[in-house]
Amino acid sequence: MNYMRGRWPSFTRFLDDGRVCLSNNAAERALRGIALGRKSWLFCGSDRGGQRAAAMYSLIITAKMNEVDPQAWLADVLARIATHPAHRLDELLPWNWKPEPVAIAAQAAWSQDAEGA
Repeated sequence: MNYMRGRWPSFTRFLDDGRVCLSNNAAERALRGIALGRKSWLFCGSDRGGQRAAAMYSLIITAKMNEVDPQAWLADVLARIATHPAHRLDELLPWNWKPEPVAIAAQAAWSQDAEGA
């Protein structure tokens, strides 16, 4: 009880600000993927493999947060990065990314093939 009384303003903040959620369900749902993947990440092979996995996870989450399909974004960026000018790399970041028309047409064709199979 002493713990709660000492932090009463924090516990009742949701009453004063309607934007504050009463529960932390959204945060727990967001972290579920991390908890489920934890066992798999133990077997990355090395520290360097773990760092690569963390980098890829960060890229995928960043794409999702920017409402970009991570698979389409990664495929397009990996296809374009070798010929893309270094001074314009910021165009390939998820929040600036625009798929090339060729990539859009290829993805549409692939989707139609997948539906027909």
